[in-house]
Amino acid sequence: MTAMPSDPSPLLEMRNISKGFRGVQALDEVQLSVRSGSIHALMGENGAGKSTLIKVLNGIYAPDSGSIRVAGRAIHPQSPRDAEAQGISTVFQEINLIPTLSVADNILLERQPRRWGWIRQSECYRRAKVALQRIGLSIDVRQPLNHYSLAVQQLVAIARALDVDAKLLVLDEPTSSLDEREVASLFRVLEELKAQGLGILWVTHFLDQVYAISDTLTVLRNGRGVGEFSTQSFPRACLVGAMLGREIQESSSTTLPSVGAHETRAPILELRGIGKTGMLRSMDLQLHPGEVHGLAGLLGSGRTETAHLTFGVARPDTGTLCWQGKERSPFSSPREAMQHGLAFCSEDRKAEGILPHLSVRENLILAMQANRGPLRLMPRQEQDALAAHYIQALKIKTPSAETPIQNLSGGNQQKVLLARWLAIQPKVILLDEPTRGIDVGAKSEVEKLIRSLRDQGMAVLLISSDLEEIVRTCERLSVMRDRKKIAQLHGPEVQVASILRAMSHHDE
Repeated sequence: MTAMPSDPSPLLEMRNISKGFRGVQALDEVQLSVRSGSIHALMGENGAGKSTLIKVLNGIYAPDSGSIRVAGRAIHPQSPRDAEAQGISTVFQEINLIPTLSVADNILLERQPRRWGWIRQSECYRRAKVALQRIGLSIDVRQPLNHYSLAVQQLVAIARALDVDAKLLVLDEPTSSLDEREVASLFRVLEELKAQGLGILWVTHFLDQVYAISDTLTVLRNGRGVGEFSTQSFPRACLVGAMLGREIQESSSTTLPSVGAHETRAPILELRGIGKTGMLRSMDLQLHPGEVHGLAGLLGSGRTETAHLTFGVARPDTGTLCWQGKERSPFSSPREAMQHGLAFCSEDRKAEGILPHLSVRENLILAMQANRGPLRLMPRQEQDALAAHYIQALKIKTPSAETPIQNLSGGNQQKVLLARWLAIQPKVILLDEPTRGIDVGAKSEVEKLIRSLRDQGMAVLLISSDLEEIVRTCERLSVMRDRKKIAQLHGPEVQVASILRAMSHHDE
């Protein structure tokens, strides 16, 4: 598939943009063009450079090299406000509005019309209504923003962006918290803005939505541009391959393996129609004792959300849970899940895992102490014995159990987190990217540990973006895309090529 030819006069033109941070090259001569009256999708996995590129465009970061032109004029934005003055208006993923202020005040914040120093409230209401009419939204602009749904708040953020007479609208993951009906409403607004001649740069990770709304797309991978393509002539398989950096091998059969491969062991944990608006569509999943079940999918496919809904981090809107053959409501909290024999190792080791200034011992006993409650403190002798056991069993390289965990390598920190959960002797353990950011040797040891847990009869849910790791470790896996399960592979079907085909498959 060949990249699109360059438009001689794009609305936005970013050329040879490079940006590094302390030896890490976040962007390496990236190219990006957006045309007036078009919707351009920016695609890439975690670490591809999407966020950094958007921050360069908004003046949050200064590029090390390269140029930015808007409507043929070179610009050098120093801040988001400066970028707005140049015709670039951005709506970030986390809606940066004030929920207790009125809709009108949010749209015109810091731009309210004044007379003799006083805000002209009636003129604010009029201008806010005009801004909302442009996107087809009719609401009471005097109401507080938090009076309305998240989808309406998203549209208000867009209306605010358009009030500055923007030429280019940048939307950073605008549909990440919206349901299907709200997404359809947003798409109607974007089509109208496109018809008005606005250029729209849309950062997203939802494949189905990209093919539903965008005209062109740019793929980034590891800080470099893969290319710019016409969306409708760029097959899904090629897009997935471009994002992951590998080709999807052709198969003589295009039929995907069916969901629900035969399984003789009774499941210990079963999800039945578990779902939550803006997080996950109705999900069925079975975890069996003595099995490693994988979850594969691109960023935003719903893998981590599945773990959160299973472990009680978030409460589902729909569905039930079956635990050891008995149907029940989903767990209401992580503590309740732990008390039933579940454990969850988060993908964000630094933010949600380790307590950096505490010792290896103190980090290791946290889950067990939480299970006991604040009134039943573990005796120090028991803590020491537990730490010594797991340091030896998992071959954790540390000078002593009293060494601050922040002094350990990433791989050894990960082993301490695994030991933390193994100490409560769970029946099911949910592992979200357990080998991300650790060296090859430590990765091999963690994979070996996962297999040993399986052999001991534990049920393991392994979430990983490393497809080779999934294939090496899992005998069964669910493939996810755009917040839903789309296929299940079993036994000999668990191959990299099969996973990639499932991820890119589209039912017409």
